[in-house]
Amino acid sequence: MKALLLIGAINGFIAVALGAFGAHGLEGKLSEKLMGTWEKAVQYQMFHTIAIFATGILALKTGLGNYMTAGWFFFAGIIIFSGSLYLYSLTETKTFAMVTPIGGVAFLIGWIVLGYAIMKMV
Repeated sequence: MKALLLIGAINGFIAVALGAFGAHGLEGKLSEKLMGTWEKAVQYQMFHTIAIFATGILALKTGLGNYMTAGWFFFAGIIIFSGSLYLYSLTETKTFAMVTPIGGVAFLIGWIVLGYAIMKMV
């Protein structure tokens, strides 16, 4: 349970660092389209970092393993979705962009599992 909270803290740091790197280090080096892709990766990483914190806190408070499962799916989504978009933005290798939907599915599964856990709790 604490692992999710630590993963959330690390991902929050990484999202802020990569957001700043994009804004200051990549500006003018990437096309507008690729900068938008980079920003989308940062945005989804931060959204799901918050979701990881929520699932970690709920797991600590309730002891329900489904919250942990949701958190791990959110983490997998960050790695696959945001990670593939970061790599695509830097390399323009389309293979990376083709992997992105798998991360999106991991996010969706995380939200479904989170909803299920909430229904089970109430």
